[in-house]
Amino acid sequence: MKRALALVIMLAVVAGLFLTVHASQTETLGTVSVTFTYVPVSGEKVTSVSLRGSFNNWGEWPMKRQPDGSWSITVQLAPGTYQYKYYINGKWPHDMATGHNGKPVDPKADKYVDDGFGGQNAVRVIKPAPGGKFYAFHDPSDPAYRCIADEKLVVRLQVAPGLVKQVDLVTDKGQWPMERQLFWDDGEVWRVALPTTGPLSYRFAGERVDGTHFSLPKNPDAHFTFSGINPFPQLRWVEQSVGYEIFPDRFCNGDSKNDALALKTDEYNFNALWEGPPPLISKWDGPITPEHCCHQYFGGDFAGIMSKLDYLSSIGVTLIYLAPVFESGSAHGYDTHDYLKLAPRLGTKGELHALLDAAHARGMRVLFDFVPDHTGLGFWAFQDIVKHGPKSPYWNWYFIRHWPFNPGDSSAYEGWWNLGSLPKLNTGNPEVRDYLSKVVMYWLDFGFDGFRVDVPNELVNAHSFFAELRKQVKATHPNAYMVGEIWQLAPEWVKGDEFDSLMNYALGKDILLPYALGKLSGEEALGELNHYYASYGENVAAMGFNLISSHDTSRLLTDLGGGDIGDKPSAQSIAKLKLVTTLLYALPGMPVVFQGDERGCLGAKAHYDAQRYPIQWDKVNNDVLSYFRTLSQLRKGLPSLRSSAICAYKAEGGVLAFFRGEDRHVLVVANNSPRLVTLTLPEGKWNVVGSSTILQGKTVVPPVRTWILLREGQKS
Repeated sequence: MKRALALVIMLAVVAGLFLTVHASQTETLGTVSVTFTYVPVSGEKVTSVSLRGSFNNWGEWPMKRQPDGSWSITVQLAPGTYQYKYYINGKWPHDMATGHNGKPVDPKADKYVDDGFGGQNAVRVIKPAPGGKFYAFHDPSDPAYRCIADEKLVVRLQVAPGLVKQVDLVTDKGQWPMERQLFWDDGEVWRVALPTTGPLSYRFAGERVDGTHFSLPKNPDAHFTFSGINPFPQLRWVEQSVGYEIFPDRFCNGDSKNDALALKTDEYNFNALWEGPPPLISKWDGPITPEHCCHQYFGGDFAGIMSKLDYLSSIGVTLIYLAPVFESGSAHGYDTHDYLKLAPRLGTKGELHALLDAAHARGMRVLFDFVPDHTGLGFWAFQDIVKHGPKSPYWNWYFIRHWPFNPGDSSAYEGWWNLGSLPKLNTGNPEVRDYLSKVVMYWLDFGFDGFRVDVPNELVNAHSFFAELRKQVKATHPNAYMVGEIWQLAPEWVKGDEFDSLMNYALGKDILLPYALGKLSGEEALGELNHYYASYGENVAAMGFNLISSHDTSRLLTDLGGGDIGDKPSAQSIAKLKLVTTLLYALPGMPVVFQGDERGCLGAKAHYDAQRYPIQWDKVNNDVLSYFRTLSQLRKGLPSLRSSAICAYKAEGGVLAFFRGEDRHVLVVANNSPRLVTLTLPEGKWNVVGSSTILQGKTVVPPVRTWILLREGQKS
């Protein structure tokens, strides 16, 4: 919100607006003064501390040393929920909850959440300054306020919560009433969707609950203008899809003859400081070892994926996201050796081409995983530096501190998270940017339908790089899907100039999972859902890459209390799984399932990344598998569940409810409570989809259950 306000005046001329931003609006929407303080533990020598978080795109805000030895910084933040860490002496604390000898690094944090790397980020919840002042805000340059979604022009207005009675959108082509769409503690959003009929001039006219009237712009002769040109086209195919992540080495072994090739490219051959046992190849059902994360290979390959395409079709999958498939030094593949070569252990380009063709023939699209921030030790440019030092033409492709050096020595060059095995690329270097852009274009031309980007926020000059990349990609592949691995609520990445979507852990991990676990009440969860959907354009929400678990998290069923590998999940954990996956499939955007979650697989990340253990295809929880099939059929059969439109209804106790679709014919109701909860339904009769039950008026919602309700007499 702060960024949107700052940009309004600067963008007004470009956007062709007649708009005045009043100081009172800035003050009432605006920011709260927040102080962050780091207190070193006894005997700790600290030379530098900076604040990095979702509020500054994980950039560096230096903190100042105070006379008492602490370090602090005071910043202005808009109301909201933010994740952060202190960056101490040039290093990240692994866990903000326990990093001070088992105690919090910042005792003032409100809570802690998974950081995606086995640790936890701290969280601050910033409440608005007291006063309850009225405001109304609209930024037409931000898709959260104006976009084209599902071929309709969606216009939204954010106002102070609870102070507005009604709002109309007044245009040069007519006047339309707006509806209150979303509401949370700090604000509410009013919305209207119009046919896209070309250029439009408009303004807002409303009435407050106290009977006074307001307008935006305040000057009755001023107005906003829409050119009729869509600046951020929505990929309509995404909201129609069901996604599935494949971690190739652990999915299915279709050709055992290429298994041994993994040892020839492993980091073990390049890391002069290697510690521990050498890499190993295991049987498909072999035991997990300490090398399981990175250097224990099981033999999954392209042939194995090919053999399971019909299975994937049977569970409704229409998009496959492949974790890295390029030549690399590990089982996970995030340490690339050559971006234009495939990992020999997975198969050949001919086999990959056949796989893409076979997927496309079944109506599936396929994404590749792109890692532009860092490479592996075996990357050809890095190896040239190892051999030739400053004389290498690739010297400035990395951040070298001294040479000669032993590959693997993190003191000699900058590495991702200070890891010597992952030297960081200098994406501020035009040669590096050009090379990486050519890599993306090569694989899109090869036949991929889009790509997911690993840790995009950590690149040097990240925003300019992805803005340039988007222009290149969309010029020749306008339907290619661009997804960034950002774990937090971060609308600045999806304004139309960088990504189409983010990996929406902010939805799945931060809202849906805590709700399923009972850590959020219905009121809290609905409020957070509303704030989430208010932050993104409806076109962006419709393109959402929505997931709860992945190769970087514990298994969903494990997180829900189902146990670890070898355990038998309880009926309660299965019920929670059904509750939360129904919500995932019912929200705007594309639900994405991590391989095996649909079969009831278990695995804790803390146990050597056990969530990545190979799928044992002879074992399955048929109840879970059948339910995932049902969810895909449900999405396919109800167009409202594949639309961009969502509208909050109400929440009481453990229950939350929201409408889906433009016409409010579908109502999603969830109850995370172990008890029956009474909910008054909207007017009319409602059919529980999948049963013959008809509900009306006051209704008792069963414990740990999500319903999809269809208004009687409607088909969608």
